[in-house]
This record gives sequence, structure tokens and C-alpha cells, in this order.
Amino acid sequence: MRLRYQKHLKPFAKKLRKAGNLAEVILWNELKHDKLRYRFLRQRPLGRYIVDFFCHALQLAIEIDGSTTHDIKIEGDIIRHKELEALGINILRFRDSDVRYNLASIIESIKTEILRLTPPPLGKEE
Repeated sequence: MRLRYQKHLKPFAKKLRKAGNLAEVILWNELKHDKLRYRFLRQRPLGRYIVDFFCHALQLAIEIDGSTTHDIKIEGDIIRHKELEALGINILRFRDSDVRYNLASIIESIKTEILRLTPPPLGKEE
């Protein structure tokens, strides 16, 4: 399924990729080059939003909630979450501080979600 996005978001996503906060850079180093066997993209436009990381094969978005600004954006994040789920996207959310200080746990959570979303191999019929 091809996900549409608003064209005006593309240059903004490019700026976000270049700017990247510390938690995004840390997590990107664990996701890039298909280290978890799936290709993730950074700052990917989806619908009318830009998600921090996205794996098209799994329809999985990963969002990092900033430490200082997130509390004032909770209501908007709920709406955003519901709209992205309506597009068929699975979403994982992590706190900025958890990515910085508990990366191993974050990676394990992502691996668990990948296993949950990966279809089981077809078995041989006897």
C-alpha cells in the first residue's frame, strides 16, 4: 500500500533530518543500514504528519517524545496517533530520556514489535 503525504512536508522533513536531536541520532545509529533486518527511514512524511522513523515493510512508525515540550502536546499527539493508525500504521512511542539512558531496552521493544508484525513463515504441507 502506498501512503500519501502532503507535498509541502517534504522540504520540512529534510530540514528535520539535518537538525536531528540527540535521542533521534542515537536511535538512528541503531536503525540505519537495516541493522534490525528492516529498512527504516528518518523524518518520513505520512499523511499530514512527519514521523521520526518509519519502516514501510512493517507499516511501523517510531516516535520519540521530547523531554521538555511533550507535556504541552499530549492532546495533539493523541489525535495524530489515531489518524496514523487509521492509515494502517503501527506506532511505537518512546521518551527522549529513555532513548538516551536505556537504549538496550528500547531496541528490545522495537525487536519485539518487529516480531509481532512479521508474518510467520509458511510451513511445508505434508
